[in-house]
Amino acid sequence: MAISLKKPLEIEKLRVSNSIVAQTLNHLKTYVREGMTLKEINQMGEEFIYSLDSRPAFKGLYGFPAGVCTSLNEVVIHGVPDDTKVKNGDILGLDIGVEKDGWFGDGAITMPIGEICKADEELIACSYDALIYSIENIKTGMRFKELSFLLENFITDRGFVPLRGFCGHGIGKKPHEEPEIPNYLEGNNPKQGPKIKNGMVFCIEPMICQKSGIAKIDDTDKWSVTSEDGLRTSHYEHTVAIINNHAQILSIA
Repeated sequence: MAISLKKPLEIEKLRVSNSIVAQTLNHLKTYVREGMTLKEINQMGEEFIYSLDSRPAFKGLYGFPAGVCTSLNEVVIHGVPDDTKVKNGDILGLDIGVEKDGWFGDGAITMPIGEICKADEELIACSYDALIYSIENIKTGMRFKELSFLLENFITDRGFVPLRGFCGHGIGKKPHEEPEIPNYLEGNNPKQGPKIKNGMVFCIEPMICQKSGIAKIDDTDKWSVTSEDGLRTSHYEHTVAIINNHAQILSIA
């Protein structure tokens, strides 16, 4: 596994791309309203990214048809924008990639549409809180498996389960680099595998399911991922850089 170490100037370039991600997510969170279609939400996101002289990195990536993953209710990741209208009580995942001057940014939120129920508030809080908790506890020298184990324990302690088969990842001159960072421990020993070092840049993205972490991919669009339990899900993501032995969030405005 070759995990690249970025130089300070390279991290600053990644900071720019990720700031655009954060600005776009903030823009969408402000202006998405009940009655908008997922296609309209995607168009709003793409146009905002282009207005900042950057490119929506997901559009065309591996054949994905849009710049914004719009994951509604039961869809946890990779939701394809269509003519579905969001309505009061929905929860909407927005996952955005940006490329600026050859460097990539990535981030995601799950947002409420209007008033949502307490159960959905707790579901969204789990993904956000797991993300922040993991970032606050990263230190150089810990292993990526330890980070995955930490995420899994936080999620299950809240009464939820992590989506399996999908993961966080490194990022830089490519949208997806080594390492892969599952939200659960693979194997039995967290004290194995590569260690976190200064200069590493990677994405952490808790994907939260309610009863089952077994993923299903939609037969029609071939992209949208749900849990086999058919229940609502949530997803948050930040890009972080390891600087001075701690994780610093890059995907903030």
